[in-house]
Amino acid sequence: MINLWRSLRFTVVFAVLLGLVYPLFVMGIGNVLFPFQAQGSMVKVNGTVVGSELIAQATTAPGLFHPRPSAVHYAGNNSGGSNLGPTNPALITEVKGNLQQVLSQNPGVTAAQVPPDMVESSASGLDPNISIADAELQIPRIAKATGLSNGQLQNMITENETGRLFGIWGVSMVNVMQLNEMILQFQGKQVVNVG
Repeated sequence: MINLWRSLRFTVVFAVLLGLVYPLFVMGIGNVLFPFQAQGSMVKVNGTVVGSELIAQATTAPGLFHPRPSAVHYAGNNSGGSNLGPTNPALITEVKGNLQQVLSQNPGVTAAQVPPDMVESSASGLDPNISIADAELQIPRIAKATGLSNGQLQNMITENETGRLFGIWGVSMVNVMQLNEMILQFQGKQVVNVG
């Protein structure tokens, strides 16, 4: 019976320490040292929260950069890919449909110029980043819609480019929300990052 009470006390003490005290401590440190990130990297335009730099959003506005396609329709509560294999007819149909959409939104672009991440959804369906090739392909459409020059848009991409992880893994990417924030700021819309 003594061992039973010891184990119950041990369980209660560690449940409180590791289930309440430690998470609150870590959350407090995160809010003090990284308030913007700890609150979800939320972005406001004209005082209204419009999204997060961590989750892609659907946009078809010609004057903004478009994210990768999403198998979950950019629903933050439903992360996941389509899990369709490379020979699955449904995947082939989806990619062909995405390619047609890209070609119709970006006149003058050929299918051979379209990078794979522009027509294939990410594993999470929420990837906020696109490849540099994807972003650069969208420059003429955005320049035409916004009046920004190709050079200005290229500079935005270069300024926001993140390299390979530790210089080894992955490819250079750019965050779509950050690019779109810069476009909106150029157009005189007040964009505020809130934490």
